[in-house]
Amino acid sequence: MQTILFSDRDLVPVRALLLGQGLDLKTLEQIDCLAKDPLAIAAGESGCAVLFRYGAVVLYGLSPLEEATFITKLKDLTIVPFASPEVENVEIHRDANSTRAVEGDIIFLPEFDLKSLQIIATILAKSVIMAYYEMNIASAFERIEPFANRLQHARWSKQQVRELLKQLGNALAVEHKMVGRVQVIDKPKLLWESSELDRFYLRLEKEFEIQARQLILERKLALVYRTIETSLGLLQHNTIAILDSLWE
Repeated sequence: MQTILFSDRDLVPVRALLLGQGLDLKTLEQIDCLAKDPLAIAAGESGCAVLFRYGAVVLYGLSPLEEATFITKLKDLTIVPFASPEVENVEIHRDANSTRAVEGDIIFLPEFDLKSLQIIATILAKSVIMAYYEMNIASAFERIEPFANRLQHARWSKQQVRELLKQLGNALAVEHKMVGRVQVIDKPKLLWESSELDRFYLRLEKEFEIQARQLILERKLALVYRTIETSLGLLQHNTIAILDSLWE
């Protein structure tokens, strides 16, 4: 039997936020919840929230005050909270004749059934974390670019070498999170039991360009790796050349 929410409303605002590097959901999973995998719980006076271990939360039908109160309650569960969370907003509209259509930031549903809301939340959660990764990779490349421009210099300071290794670590961390924790390109387990929602999921995935953005991120990561690898290779070569010159 389908769980229907917001039966008295035809429009519900939806807000996705990436609160931090993770959420500890063990406590919430032990209380009464609307659904699991992804975890959905009641929030505010008549809204709900879908939460993800990698730090994202998607809020349905909450007022600004209810949202602030709910996020405050999540602070103790947030791992390495961000000062400025990534945010994405859409609306869901009830349309009895709809076959789950998507038009920009408006999503049409025949009913506000919980499984559809979980599917929407999954895509929005992926979208906000992709936005976070996109910003991080762009920032990493900006920091690495000066190294690439100084590749022909014979001497680098210890601080420069440490910074280069730090950026390599950051790039590896982004790749690990994308592949291991978020599983951006993987379909949610919910679709295994609800194959009728598969087309809806693919429609949302295309609208929010999840796979396309994933490919772009992979290419940028590869570029960062090549730049770092080249920099370290030339640094090693220059260091050996300096040592050889001392023995001449």
